[in-house]
Amino acid sequence: MFELQLSKVASLKNDLLSGLTVALALVPEAVAFAFVAGVDPLVGLYAAFMVGLITACIGGRPGMISGATGALAVVMVSLVADHGVEYLFITVVLMGLLQITAGVLKLGKFIRMVPYPVMLGFVNGLAIVIFLAQLGQFGEAGQDGWLHGTFMQDSIIDVAWLQGEQLYMLFGLVLLTMVIIHFLPRLTKALPSSLVAIVVVTGLVLGFDLNTKVVGDIASISGGLPSFSIPAVPFNFETLFIILPYAIILAAIGLIESLLTLRLIDEITETRGRGNRECIGQGVANTVTGFFGGMGGCAMIGQSMINVNSGGRGRMSGISAALFLLIFILVASPLIEQIPLAALIGVMFIVVIGTFEWSSFRIVGKVPRSDALILVTVSGVTVATDLAVAVVVGVIISALVFAWEHAKYIRIEAREDHKGSTVYAVTGPLFFGSATSFLERFDPKLDNDDVVIDFARSRVADHSGLEAIDTLAERYLNAGKQLHLVHLSEECRKLLNKAGSLVEVNVIEDPKYFVAEDSLA
Repeated sequence: MFELQLSKVASLKNDLLSGLTVALALVPEAVAFAFVAGVDPLVGLYAAFMVGLITACIGGRPGMISGATGALAVVMVSLVADHGVEYLFITVVLMGLLQITAGVLKLGKFIRMVPYPVMLGFVNGLAIVIFLAQLGQFGEAGQDGWLHGTFMQDSIIDVAWLQGEQLYMLFGLVLLTMVIIHFLPRLTKALPSSLVAIVVVTGLVLGFDLNTKVVGDIASISGGLPSFSIPAVPFNFETLFIILPYAIILAAIGLIESLLTLRLIDEITETRGRGNRECIGQGVANTVTGFFGGMGGCAMIGQSMINVNSGGRGRMSGISAALFLLIFILVASPLIEQIPLAALIGVMFIVVIGTFEWSSFRIVGKVPRSDALILVTVSGVTVATDLAVAVVVGVIISALVFAWEHAKYIRIEAREDHKGSTVYAVTGPLFFGSATSFLERFDPKLDNDDVVIDFARSRVADHSGLEAIDTLAERYLNAGKQLHLVHLSEECRKLLNKAGSLVEVNVIEDPKYFVAEDSLA
């Protein structure tokens, strides 16, 4: 289960070092997302530890890092503000149970329905979100931002920028971090370049007593072991009605982000994760986290990219990241709080550069306009709202484009056979998008008295298609014409209300397929 063995793609040394790098970068992220959700920083750190540890052990994607994320935090904030943190904990438990159910029902396979342009938009949107999330570190806390008084007030880019030496120092250290991460692998790959960059920049700041913000300026990360407790809420239907909508939204966002990140890591590592197992792993992690005072979480694309780029491939990378984070909380908080934020910002900027699909700019003029529109729309909606909304919007647009394009593919060819019958051969899918065009191709008044419609090369896909056949049959009967419907599937014959008696059955030649229609359920 734990897959800790050494191999060409996952060595214990690489996993441990990459896990340490990830743990260092997890600290400010978990603290920041806890602030977003309106909870204590330790609630975010405990979530990062427990979710990261459990998903690394039993999840479906070795090398993927999970923890507290901003996509979930922005949903949690209203729940915490209205009902308190205990309601958040029981919501996280219910969220986990819903995710386990999704895994048991094998719903993870539906992530395959997310088109590639939506995937690109998701990646680009999250890269932008990660970048924008770092901007707050360049500002003074508690001060009005540069967009104060405009409609962008209090947005993620409304930052009260640092001034003078402090700003230049921060920029310089961030740039130094990025330079080390970029160029060190050309000299040696013995150590993860991100870890070396953090150590070097921290040494410079401490050695020369440079005036720059450190992790301790955000919050103290010192604490004890998370303890088990049942959330102190009334266990009644009123509580269920409060938490259920939040739990459903959180479960959906968590699974969508986790499964899309899984697909991304699959592509990078040229391996294949197990989506349904990941659903169960995420669910177990969140259920346990809710009972131990954590805010829940899901896969983190930024930390996962750091891990993969640092050489982490096996389950031990995620396990070690979680355990190192726990050590930071228990005994090493004074040291970790001295790490300059500039070093961690530089690591995340490199993640942004590596995550963003720069090829999007090159291909946007070469792919179909609909795909380009989907890519840009999903990126924008991800930044403006959240990932779940963006993916749903992208899938809906893709489905509508698909329906519109395939509505053009239906063809009706008419001929007269040796018996004097008018024979129509239907080619292409008959569904809601093509039903109107299908009906317009027939004119009972102009046809012979005997009419045959052949569906051998057509696929009746939904109830709209069935209604179109019934409507056409009624028109021919009203015109006094004899109509024959051939090569319709058994499922179609059963569902036709008016034209069912006109279908000629040929057991040998008639196709076998299922119509996507509620009457079959």
